[in-house]
Amino acid sequence: MQPVLHRFLRGGRPTQRSEDGTADFLEFGICWLAVESLSNFGIPNPYTSEEYLQALLRKTVAAGASDLHLKVGQPPGARVRGSLVYFRLEPLTADATYAAAAHLLRSRDLAGGLESINEVDASYEVPDLARFRVNVYRQRGTLAIVLRIIPFKIPSIDELGLPAVCRTLAEKDRGLVLCVGAAGNGKSTTLAAMIDHMNRNLSRHIVTVEDPIEYLYQDERSSISQREIGIDTAGFAQALRAALRQDPDVIQVGEIRDGETMDIALKAAETGHLVLSTLHTPDVTRTMNRVAALFAGSTEDVRERLGDALQGIVAQRLLPRADGCGLALATEVLVGTGSVRETIKRPLGNPPLKELMEQGASMYGMHTFEMSIKLLLHDSIIDREVARQYLGF
Repeated sequence: MQPVLHRFLRGGRPTQRSEDGTADFLEFGICWLAVESLSNFGIPNPYTSEEYLQALLRKTVAAGASDLHLKVGQPPGARVRGSLVYFRLEPLTADATYAAAAHLLRSRDLAGGLESINEVDASYEVPDLARFRVNVYRQRGTLAIVLRIIPFKIPSIDELGLPAVCRTLAEKDRGLVLCVGAAGNGKSTTLAAMIDHMNRNLSRHIVTVEDPIEYLYQDERSSISQREIGIDTAGFAQALRAALRQDPDVIQVGEIRDGETMDIALKAAETGHLVLSTLHTPDVTRTMNRVAALFAGSTEDVRERLGDALQGIVAQRLLPRADGCGLALATEVLVGTGSVRETIKRPLGNPPLKELMEQGASMYGMHTFEMSIKLLLHDSIIDREVARQYLGF
């Protein structure tokens, strides 16, 4: 076996070859984190060894990263505190990412094998470390992989710094709760914290439909059934329709992607179930527009149904902290009060949602992104430059 090679996780792109055959790196902000040695196992393609892949995942978790990127032509990359940085390792080859994908997708039944993949979602687990949400996709004719780290321990609402109203929304008996935001802003973790709160405090049957399953729940006061797209069910709409016959109190849909899924989610909320889901929309106002756009024809019926069913919307953004230690959560919260329902149903002639969120802060726990970001700035959690970037002042 070759001698153990000392590697580093540094920011930036590889710029030139060094004497030991690895790439040197430009510093990338503050993201320059030393990690322990990583052996190449003395073989030309170490990724054929699952032990090597798991060792790389352990280094990624130890560095406090949220994601690991494997792409041909560059070393393995990790997203640390919001920035993409790279291990000081050899650039990946097509054989390397193919071998890694074979380990990660072993549990999936792929009719045409790895050669048939254009994109596929899966989950992977390293015992005593973490679970990983896996996306394997094809780019320039080769396989690339992104793994999102999912801790075994589900963080609580308080640990995440979520608004207290999330606890209230989780305890609702019926209706629709949406968590919205761009990819990578913690929507799945927020829903997991809310379900964990139910599990610890309420006797319910909770059915989740996920692509793939991320956090694993252990039944406490609730009974939780977790269904994975592609393994336990064919799709979100089909699983959501079937869930209505599974005596659920709560249904969590990983993501609403089309009008059919939204229609069934609304029907479930209208018939006495609590439905939690996510949308890739940046704020409350554009969430309303997105929901309406999922349906063809007039939006009046959609707004009427949404106004009756909606319990709340939590919008999220992760902002760089002033101390450089991770990211801070900024939120926007809408609660389904009588005034909010009227505005959703009939926007003309009623106060705008932003005004209602500003006015409902003390009584209902509502607030806008502007209010949340200004509070983070006041508490010196973020700096003025970050606040200016997100607020435009």
